[in-house]
Amino acid sequence: MKAGFAGALNVYRTMAHHPALLRAWAPLRQHIVKDSALGAVRSELVILRAANRMGSAYEWAHHVSRARALGIADVRIRAMAGAPDGEDGLIAAAVDALFDERRLPSHIERAISSTMGEQAVFDLMATVGFYSVLGYILMTFETPIDEKVAREFAAHPL
Repeated sequence: MKAGFAGALNVYRTMAHHPALLRAWAPLRQHIVKDSALGAVRSELVILRAANRMGSAYEWAHHVSRARALGIADVRIRAMAGAPDGEDGLIAAAVDALFDERRLPSHIERAISSTMGEQAVFDLMATVGFYSVLGYILMTFETPIDEKVAREFAAHPL
């Protein structure tokens, strides 16, 4: 795993202190990051909102970088820390409900299911859970933002 994704970022260097957890983490990471029914853009928006709600500077910075790489405009990224409109607002409401109510109210679940599909409802919840656990790890061990991302932020602040 060190030669692949696990050797690339500080988050995985932190998780490498528990190799069995890192090995178990990899298949779920693959689904959440690469194979989600949400698709790449919606997934990043979910992650950005969750990172903001967690207060995880590492996740926020890294996923701003990833969102930019996907072509998401800075104004849209910034909105995920506030009160976005339209489908982005629905995503934000869903993430907020999971943090605040520990569930999706039926009207939000139905709205996501009808616009994104039933599997997207599950993937949204799984993404929030995955990145919440990751946030706990990152913040507990004060994992530093990777230098490449820190340089990007310094050169192009949000």
